[in-house]
Amino acid sequence: MEVLYLDNHFVAVNKPAGLLVHRSKIDRNETIFAMQLLRDRLGCRVYPVHRLDKPTSGVLVFALSAEDARRMMCLFSRGDVKKTYMAVVRGYSSERGRIDYALKEQLDMTTDGRAREHKLAQSAITSYRRLATIELAYRVGRYATSRYSLLQLFPETGRKHQIRRHMKHVFHPIVGDTTHGDGRHNRFFRAQFGCHRLLLAATRLVFKHPVTGVVVDIEAPLDEAFRHVLSVLGWGGVPQGAMAQDIDRPITL
Repeated sequence: MEVLYLDNHFVAVNKPAGLLVHRSKIDRNETIFAMQLLRDRLGCRVYPVHRLDKPTSGVLVFALSAEDARRMMCLFSRGDVKKTYMAVVRGYSSERGRIDYALKEQLDMTTDGRAREHKLAQSAITSYRRLATIELAYRVGRYATSRYSLLQLFPETGRKHQIRRHMKHVFHPIVGDTTHGDGRHNRFFRAQFGCHRLLLAATRLVFKHPVTGVVVDIEAPLDEAFRHVLSVLGWGGVPQGAMAQDIDRPITL
């Protein structure tokens, strides 16, 4: 894993798609985890402060002490960490949008043993802007052609699978999502472009350092598989990360 940021309190890495953050009952056969790899590399204990789904790549932050972990988790819970993602979705999305759709807790009895079955839906908000579109001369569903959009997304809350569930809610599921996506388009991307990953990446995190007070801006480049898809779709020249940051949505901390 590429180390993107390191100081005396926190470390950020670019987590590859397909890598679990830490040991989990989600996949009992996994023996390699981001937390373990980073601990062995730095030679010290690290503490997870947020999570990325196994199939999602991008910026992942760990604390170097329990106290720093509490400080950072507090920032995440208050919404004081500004997050940017990039995704390829089915269909032509609106140029801009804001999805305000509460999400009920998803019960997974193997990993969320304390989850409450009747817990009320929690507020969940995701804003997005469209960076590019394409129409391909392939019949995947009932239409003669297939349309896709490249989005930059800004989750304002941090619910489980929030972006993936929100994009499904607005009928623009993320390509490669085997849980909330469209299997026909997933199969098409595997066969046509050799894409076997979820096309969702956490490309940027911005926060005010809870110890020093300095604004920290961390970016993660897209991996080779994601960049390959963008290239074959003609989106290789689309700016990413901070260069594509919506000027109407400045980072304020």
